[in-house]
Amino acid sequence: MKASLFVENNAPLIVEDVTLDEPGPSEVHVKWAASGVCHSDVSVWNGKLPIPPPSILGHEGAGVVVAAGETTAGFRTGDHVVGNFKPMCGQCYYCKSGQSYICEQSMMIGMGRMPWNRSDGSKQMGAIGGLGTFAEESVVHEGALVKISDDVSLEEAVLIGCGVTTGVGSALFAAGVKAGSTVAVIGCGGVGQSVVQGCRIAGAENIVAVDLNAAKRKAAEEHGATHAVDPTDTDADEFVKGLTNGRGADYAFEVVGVPALQRQAYDMTRPGGTVVWVGVAGMIDEVSLPAAMITLDNKRVIGTIYGSANPREDFEKFLDYSRKGDLDLKGMVSQKIGLGDINEAFTAMLEGDVIRSVVVYD
Repeated sequence: MKASLFVENNAPLIVEDVTLDEPGPSEVHVKWAASGVCHSDVSVWNGKLPIPPPSILGHEGAGVVVAAGETTAGFRTGDHVVGNFKPMCGQCYYCKSGQSYICEQSMMIGMGRMPWNRSDGSKQMGAIGGLGTFAEESVVHEGALVKISDDVSLEEAVLIGCGVTTGVGSALFAAGVKAGSTVAVIGCGGVGQSVVQGCRIAGAENIVAVDLNAAKRKAAEEHGATHAVDPTDTDADEFVKGLTNGRGADYAFEVVGVPALQRQAYDMTRPGGTVVWVGVAGMIDEVSLPAAMITLDNKRVIGTIYGSANPREDFEKFLDYSRKGDLDLKGMVSQKIGLGDINEAFTAMLEGDVIRSVVVYD
């Protein structure tokens, strides 16, 4: 089988043949049908997220179960599954409290497995969640998979694995956007587009998409944004205030992971409003906020991982939105590529040319 390996920060990924261990207890062998190319993969590749090479990237995957060891979830050959990049143990305080997205065993479950073998005998792990969707096949912990119905195209369901859940979940679950509200979304890549769609599903009256890239602003409007702002031409803060009689946004989402933009999201939020940080900043980055005004303005600043969604319950909810036509999955796929095209997909993402590239396997 083929895999694209991350061998050095900022160096091209290389495609080579690898072998795969058999699944043991609580493990599942999956043949991926498709893998999204997500900005988090780039963040590992360039060192922003400190996961060292060598490893196999890719964490937004959908596929079919080849075989399974004994699993509590009862995975069987032929099941359609979507990868969960925040594996759940099901037993810790957070899993039992309905917050599996911050499972205290998640990192150990994901990074504690090295099922791929290179020709030199070295073993490889999946860098994010243990999924390794930049390989044609993976052996993963059952907590890193969610069974889905088989009536949805896996090439579209793949987006549920990260971008859609993170974005739509941020709007519906983390923020709890209310109908009739005014929302600002800073950053309109794959996750930002999903935030826009989540706000539309929630019934927001005004959805302001803020992005430097004209194509992404246009895509945001197609996905439900009522206004699109180029921040080099228009002061986004003043634009939002102009829509709200000077108050500011009820909800402002930062979906890039840049401290200056996180502060901007705070500044454009009205008193009593909610600031949602979705993008992941550098591990040593800090943001300065006016301590007194957080209290006096009664603003709520929240962070969210994976949209504060619980995959076992919520993946199928998102697929239901897609079935009903409320959630556009197909429209967020900019291009379908082969495994050998991942380096070009990284470049396109960094240059802002795509919403989402999807690797399609035979």
